[in-house]
Amino acid sequence: MNADTAILVIKALDGLSARSVVSAQNIANANTPGYRPLRVNFEQALVAADLGGNSTVLDSFPQVEAIPIGARDGELRLDKELATASVTAQRYGALIDVLNYQLRLQNSAIAGTVGGN
Repeated sequence: MNADTAILVIKALDGLSARSVVSAQNIANANTPGYRPLRVNFEQALVAADLGGNSTVLDSFPQVEAIPIGARDGELRLDKELATASVTAQRYGALIDVLNYQLRLQNSAIAGTVGGN
């Protein structure tokens, strides 16, 4: 994994971590009258930066925004929030697995072993 890919994965982990926090906040406030759910957007910024957009991956930060009143997805649905939390956790775990695999490969290369033993 080159340095740019590692930075991209770390930024994706940052975004997923922010989404996890926001999902927990939305779930905790599911019965709060007048509460406006929050959303985290980071994927489009990472893709644009990775494809050579106007910003770099290092400049990409997760954007947290409140859903406007009356917006199509402005109503907090507990089932959707739980699904979002579950998918976020799975994606986070998958990226951690990728990083762990890369670290094992690098350790094997440094130690001069083959097959990750």
